[in-house]
Amino acid sequence: MNADKQKLLDSWLEEESIAHIRGWDFSHINDRYTEEDDIPWDYRSEIEFCLKPDMKLMDIDTGGGEFLLSLHHPYANTSAMENYQPNVALCEKTLIPLGIDFRKGDGKGPYPFEDGVFDMVIDRHGDFNEEEIFRVLKPGGIFITQQVGAENDRELVDLLLPDVRMPFPEQYLSLVQDRFRKAGLTILKGAEHYGSIRFYDVGALVWFARIIEWEFPGFSVEACLNRLLEAEERLEDSGLIEGRTHRFFIIAVKE
Repeated sequence: MNADKQKLLDSWLEEESIAHIRGWDFSHINDRYTEEDDIPWDYRSEIEFCLKPDMKLMDIDTGGGEFLLSLHHPYANTSAMENYQPNVALCEKTLIPLGIDFRKGDGKGPYPFEDGVFDMVIDRHGDFNEEEIFRVLKPGGIFITQQVGAENDRELVDLLLPDVRMPFPEQYLSLVQDRFRKAGLTILKGAEHYGSIRFYDVGALVWFARIIEWEFPGFSVEACLNRLLEAEERLEDSGLIEGRTHRFFIIAVKE
């Protein structure tokens, strides 16, 4: 391997070695990638429009609680759950002392809460169990979610791991809406959007692929070195490496 390629390899191995996050913090690559943010709905605004101070709120797969805390909902009326152990430890350190009812739990269920206790359940990019959501909502309770779709980052995955299948092939708006209807929820709003994601150096893509391991299963610099070198050539030719994002949005109510 020539000196230039060895320098690239060393830099990619360094990115791979430091690829970890607390909560959901992508600041390490903020200036080296961009993600289109012109989604035609506003998850926060939809929540804030419906949320009242006396409502009991629960956030599924809260990460480190960053978004939940930004809502400034009364802590005594706030609950959250998370199952990824580093984030569980972070939530226990930051949320519980505030008086937030935090419990370890997997978004796929069962949920560690009683029946009919929440006026609103929210979920941004987390797992969900439509039957459990129906169970923990009060009559008239609202569920609001923004989800990552089945085709998210597929061009990037195909670039690095061309034989990997979609990890969540059922993640399309129409299919998920049908599941919620079958669980007894009424759909109030639904929308779907495809955007763009761009990387301006391959090292940032390496870091990203190691973090998003469910989309890039089995990725490593050594295993994918030839594909990374092809990505570097593409970057030199066009100045970026581009893929598509896939998102959808649902508001549902338990009537």
